[in-house]
Amino acid sequence: MPIIIFDISAELYQNICFGLWGIDLVERKKYIKIDRHKLKYLKWFEGINCAYCGYANGFINYAKTIFAETEKYWCRIKHKNDSKFVEPDHHKEFIGYGDEDAYRETG
Repeated sequence: MPIIIFDISAELYQNICFGLWGIDLVERKKYIKIDRHKLKYLKWFEGINCAYCGYANGFINYAKTIFAETEKYWCRIKHKNDSKFVEPDHHKEFIGYGDEDAYRETG
């Protein structure tokens, strides 16, 4: 149930805010695929588990992309170097932490 609430919230957020900011919408169908439950060799409960995993993992990837697009729009600055931090892929194109000149140039 919590993931469904998160899904509704992310969908509302994207459809309202992206429209206001002029950001292209992230296409849901590219991220969520539910098809493994159709495999004949799965037991009924395995099919349910496969459908849930397809939805849940696809949705998390979809939501991650929505919020990555938000971050790209509002704050293209990398975080301070920290060996324990796992940098998201979309941060690779961001401006270095503390690089004011680069920030002002993109302003």
